[in-house]
Amino acid sequence: MTTRKVVVIGAGPGGLATALQLAHSGAQVTILEARDVVGGRCSTLRAQGFSFDVGPTFYLYPRILKEIFESIGRNIDDEIPMKKLDPQYRISFGSGGELDCTPNLQEMDRQIRELSPADAGAVFRYIQKNRTKLERFRPILESPFNSMLDLLRPSLAAAAPYVKPWKSLGNDLESFFKDPRLVIAFSFQAKYLGMSPFRCPSLFSILSFLEYEYGVFHPYGGCGRVSERMAEIAEEEGCDVRVNEPVTKLHFKGRRVTAVETQEGIYEADAIVINADFAHAMQKLVPNHLRRRWSDEKLAKKKFSCSTFMMYLGVEGSYPDEKHHTIHIAKDYQKNLYEIEQSKVLPSDPSIYIQNPCITDPSMAPAGKSSLYVLVPVPHVSPNTPWDDTQRTYFRHLTLRKMEEVGFPDIRERIVYEKVVTPADWRDQFYVYQGATFNLAHNLGQMLHRRPHNKFEELDGVYLVGGGTHPGSGLPVIYESSRITCKQLLPDLGLPSQFIRDMRPLDRPEPELVS
Repeated sequence: MTTRKVVVIGAGPGGLATALQLAHSGAQVTILEARDVVGGRCSTLRAQGFSFDVGPTFYLYPRILKEIFESIGRNIDDEIPMKKLDPQYRISFGSGGELDCTPNLQEMDRQIRELSPADAGAVFRYIQKNRTKLERFRPILESPFNSMLDLLRPSLAAAAPYVKPWKSLGNDLESFFKDPRLVIAFSFQAKYLGMSPFRCPSLFSILSFLEYEYGVFHPYGGCGRVSERMAEIAEEEGCDVRVNEPVTKLHFKGRRVTAVETQEGIYEADAIVINADFAHAMQKLVPNHLRRRWSDEKLAKKKFSCSTFMMYLGVEGSYPDEKHHTIHIAKDYQKNLYEIEQSKVLPSDPSIYIQNPCITDPSMAPAGKSSLYVLVPVPHVSPNTPWDDTQRTYFRHLTLRKMEEVGFPDIRERIVYEKVVTPADWRDQFYVYQGATFNLAHNLGQMLHRRPHNKFEELDGVYLVGGGTHPGSGLPVIYESSRITCKQLLPDLGLPSQFIRDMRPLDRPEPELVS
């Protein structure tokens, strides 16, 4: 049999997962990564003995990556040790009160009753409804959507009453919880999508459900370590993983891509998989006249997610009284969301997320020190937010002041290492269109067949993985995008795909946690 050559552009989590499956099927795989490390937005920053996740810090719904590892003959528990967190995270509300969110639903219900007596028992109803919702929606999350005809599948019609596409996530949660703080507590996960919970579809209530049903995990070494180990396994499986090698050009024969060019050479390909940021890759690599649906003009009219202002802080000492994950919600959350998504101005009273991983994993900092990861949702790059030196300095001080208010009173004096990443840095250093770290927004007009297709509709021999294609952003669904892509790509190449098994029944949690 003729060896089939596939080039994967980008060594993010979707590209790495795709490469593992392609190599297992017998393809000759080359991965080309522009940066000097693998992982893309799910990589590790190391400096002065400190380690920081660059992007994702929550490892959720391990079933998907576990099944991918099983399909290639690996055991993820052996390859990537992890710890299940309890509590999963602390939520503190600027309007008063806090929750130490736990997968123990009896304890979670006790805390909810203390915060809002009228919401006693609501968490159990929420979990049960969303368990059914996930079961109904799984065929949609785990199948390709390449045309409007795919909307006629019986599974989509069967899911509609449960996913309620006519409602927003916030509106849906208001049917479970009376206290507005609890609506936020079970919807802030919309940040994984870069959207307000009152502007994204209600189906995404499954995001917080996945945390409570299947857990929030910390991979030892951080989420970036998952990407590193996947790259190591890819090389063990025969993939050629090349970093510091940005793609400069695609070679075309009509609408078919025949080769990928870098400064190091030309790589002929029977197919290519684009794991780079979708909009950036289109503008840089594909001539505008070849893009009918995704031309520059049409891309400019699409809705893109918010961005994030990041601080990676190496500090003296530790914060043993703070949780592994803390989410502080702005006092006026609606105003905070409006400033980010609609006014596109810097939030005056920002919500803030802080990861304090060394209380779980001391290996992430030198002895006697801690690594702190700080994320603030902000608008993507726009005329209102150019992220010049003045804005950068102002927002750094605002973020540190907010940290001092929510449990880190001496933070400025403790800092021994600091790196700041703004939306402009996401755009210029990580090659993310408009610095929109969560890709295309997840509104109904940009989902399913209206999102760029896994088997890319504009070109021949081109496939997509990652947050910019179906099913969307967030590590679990990015890994799922790799399976959807491989199920189409491998048969197109005449390679075996039977090892990528179809849907299996979901595991059930321990009974005492769901009474």
